[in-house]
Amino acid sequence: MKLSAVLIAKNAGPDFSNCLESLSFADEIVLLDSGSTDETLDIAEQYGARIFKSEDWPGFGLQRQRAQSYAQGEWLFWIDTDEVVTEELAESIQRVVEEAPKNVVFQVKRLSWFFGRFIRHSGWYPDKVVRLYRRSEYGYDDALVHEKVQCPGAVVKTLDGDLLHYTATDFSDYMAKSIRYAEDWAEGRARRGKTASLFSACTHGGGAFLKKYFLRLGILDGKHGFLLAVMSGYYVFNKYAALWIKTRR
Repeated sequence: MKLSAVLIAKNAGPDFSNCLESLSFADEIVLLDSGSTDETLDIAEQYGARIFKSEDWPGFGLQRQRAQSYAQGEWLFWIDTDEVVTEELAESIQRVVEEAPKNVVFQVKRLSWFFGRFIRHSGWYPDKVVRLYRRSEYGYDDALVHEKVQCPGAVVKTLDGDLLHYTATDFSDYMAKSIRYAEDWAEGRARRGKTASLFSACTHGGGAFLKKYFLRLGILDGKHGFLLAVMSGYYVFNKYAALWIKTRR
């Protein structure tokens, strides 16, 4: 088997089918679910995915390691449930897999949707992340959140085409995810003995807004750019506030 598309999920939502439909080029689809109560598993079955389940949640990094252990393909392509592969990207993936280079990992360019508009500035595009690599060579780290592929010494190349990322379509879901990520980030920092203050939460949050809106040209994304900068500052504030609360305990 040449290529496995691998996902981790919990309550991916009804639009999950768009993601799976875009993976028709893969030899198999592997899904590791952590307790979905919506239609996620039914939708995955319709697209022939190999479904596995985990009873606990160890964090994003370790969960991806688990999912990798179930894949059978020589190459792994990672995708999130709110992402869609464009035709150009699919062709690029198939081409490099056939060439089968060693000690090379491939990153994608993510184009993210934010409440009605694709964001092309604000530091969001091109949002390059490593998503394709040989299964026997590399894997994810142990981070609770913001996990990354460990690929020391590898050559990093960029695939053609965009990976469409529908990260913000529902306000309540987006905010819930933001809070969860902030909590996981704070937990990881607290385990390493890090601390924070409310003053640092304010300064980091304000700095995040200024960086996103001005330095990274969010102002060119119009009203959506301003909203994104505000929410980014709020997210960073929450990270440090959550860490302060944990250390106060």
